Amino acid sequence: MMALLLDAFAAALILVGGVIMSIAALGILRLPDVFMRMHAATKAGVVGSGLILLGAGFALESVPSVLTAMAGVLLLLATTPIASHALGRSAYLSGMPMSDALVSDALVGVYDRKSFDLAPPAVGGKR
Repeated sequence: MMALLLDAFAAALILVGGVIMSIAALGILRLPDVFMRMHAATKAGVVGSGLILLGAGFALESVPSVLTAMAGVLLLLATTPIASHALGRSAYLSGMPMSDALVSDALVGVYDRKSFDLAPPAVGGKR
């Protein structure tokens, strides 16, 4: 009985993770610019992949496999935001066009898109 419940829980995790990953893929295809696409891939990708990993760990019905899946989720949570930030910064500094839906560009006075460096600080030491 317990094995059946564990299998159902694992299947539910894998199914929900797959649905979230499908929504992320749809966002990558449909969103207008690189920054919005990256947001869809990062947020939904981590959650979907994490659920699939946990579902696979529970499906194997052993403590080491669940711990390995949890370690994988922790690695996803640790590395994906850093990679996303680096890609976003590179895209911004290389001059990738932004969507017209963008209300304001908060980095317009902070980064110099020609020299790929931070702008010099303003009077008073603030940027």
